Amino acid sequence: MPYEPPPEFATLNFAQLAEAAAARRLPPLDQWTPQITGDSRMRIAADGTWFHDGGPITRPAMVRAFSALLLRAADGQHYLLTPHEKLTIAVDDAAFIATDMHLRHNAAGQVVLAFRLNTDDVVLAGPDHRLRAGGSDDVPAFYLGVRHGTEARLNRSTYGQLIDHALTLSPPDRLGVDSGGVHFGLLPGLAR
Repeated sequence: MPYEPPPEFATLNFAQLAEAAAARRLPPLDQWTPQITGDSRMRIAADGTWFHDGGPITRPAMVRAFSALLLRAADGQHYLLTPHEKLTIAVDDAAFIATDMHLRHNAAGQVVLAFRLNTDDVVLAGPDHRLRAGGSDDVPAFYLGVRHGTEARLNRSTYGQLIDHALTLSPPDRLGVDSGGVHFGLLPGLAR
């Protein structure tokens, strides 16, 4: 069955965003203990492009399928995991790219920042999906926890959306946002 992209992100209310975030059927990577290890000969470039043997993977459905099998170990190495194989995959920066952000309120009235990824996944920032500031003061980078240790780097426009929102809440020297009941500092020194 061909993959059908979700509806326009900006039109979804909080309940629809929460449903989209929960609806993705993901394999139970944490329950698999494959015995075969190797190299996938795959790489995810900093711009989110996937490569196999040096050539780009151009089918979005393939990228989406492979992305469901990703995990990042404590040492930072990324793997593609199946019940039978654990294959390394090179990741230049982050496994995903956050391509859009929208602010919504949950049933408790809390602000929730919803992000769409380059794989059409929806991730709601909060205790299980933390935002962190990286890079430096001169060249900041913002990341969102996705799943199994993987992260999404916010692309330039999404980073701009986040900073515009943060500037309505706090002065530039204490830049931060709240989402899902958690406060996230957006300056490298305030990120923790």
